Amino acid sequence: MWYFSEEEKALQELCRDFAINELAPKAEHHDNEESFNIEAFKKMGEIGLLGITADPAYGGSGLGATAATIVMEELGKACPASTLSYLAHSILCVNNIQNNASEEQKQKYLPKLISGEWIGCMGMSEADYGSDAVGIQTRAKLEGDQYKINGSKMWITNAQYSDIAYVYTRTGEEKKNLTTFILEKDKNQFEVGKPIHKMGMRASPTGELIFKNATVPLANRVGEEGDSVYHMMKNLEIERITIAGISLGVARACTEQSIKYAQERKQFGKEIGKFQLIQKMIAEMSTETDMMAHFLYGVAKEYDNGNKGPAIAAKVKLALPKMATKIALDAIQLHGGYGYSREFPVERLMRDNKLNEIGAGTNEVMIMIIAKDLLKDLKPKK
Repeated sequence: MWYFSEEEKALQELCRDFAINELAPKAEHHDNEESFNIEAFKKMGEIGLLGITADPAYGGSGLGATAATIVMEELGKACPASTLSYLAHSILCVNNIQNNASEEQKQKYLPKLISGEWIGCMGMSEADYGSDAVGIQTRAKLEGDQYKINGSKMWITNAQYSDIAYVYTRTGEEKKNLTTFILEKDKNQFEVGKPIHKMGMRASPTGELIFKNATVPLANRVGEEGDSVYHMMKNLEIERITIAGISLGVARACTEQSIKYAQERKQFGKEIGKFQLIQKMIAEMSTETDMMAHFLYGVAKEYDNGNKGPAIAAKVKLALPKMATKIALDAIQLHGGYGYSREFPVERLMRDNKLNEIGAGTNEVMIMIIAKDLLKDLKPKK
């Protein structure tokens, strides 16, 4: 984008090279095996990507939503699943600790998370509470100078590999009485349940976190009891912006694959790119991708400039994943039988992107948020 800073342009180039060399060659393998590219993940720490929004005092880059979205797009072009694991670590865990934790907690956890020595996750959703995140039932009870936590979290990205979990719990009967804790696996503060096998994002590990009378010291509580709903909602804004960056990467990859295929594939004695219907498909895919980019980065830049709010984040989260799925399906159609097979990456990209219409808030929840904001001044009739 024309308004990227020199630092953001350098970051874009760094991520593009990393995606080509470290993610793309192994994306198909890890998708087939449902395995995690942990080697590439650790290298992200070595090159400074794991703390993209964290303070340099703890080893972070001190950048904003625009920079984080650049990373998501470039990595997402090569392997959306690995990028989802990156988002869960850098935005859901690291960014939350950076913004909400005490100085002592930041010093304890951020350096090892940012270097890649530790892997992090965030526990919000539960088996019966996905979209209704504020209704969660995992409970923390204060007993002396420590808490006992009981419950479980479902659909947790990075669960099987995480050393640190940033977990939301209930500490009172009121629905909004939620409290956050930073839990450590090596202190038996959480267990990992069965892995979850998925249609897409198969190279991103997903599992269950289980808490059975987990003993957690008061020092691991983030902030005060009952003040975590605000933290949760604020971090969801940057999560929704940045996850849309993965969908932008998917759209770009599908468009580029389609252009390449149209130049090489021949039918009826000539390249299919010479047929007007194919030209129409490619022209529309490219135009839609550029529209996505301008909308997304415009919102990310506004967010960095202080223009924040749930509705605008919900709009990009609603629009981009839906558009990327449409573009991916068009790419499959353009590739014909090859597109439906695993000979080309477009079918994997489509499967991966579908998660972005569900995770971080479903399309339907985004519509509710947007409509509520638009109609907030509507007075009920007497």
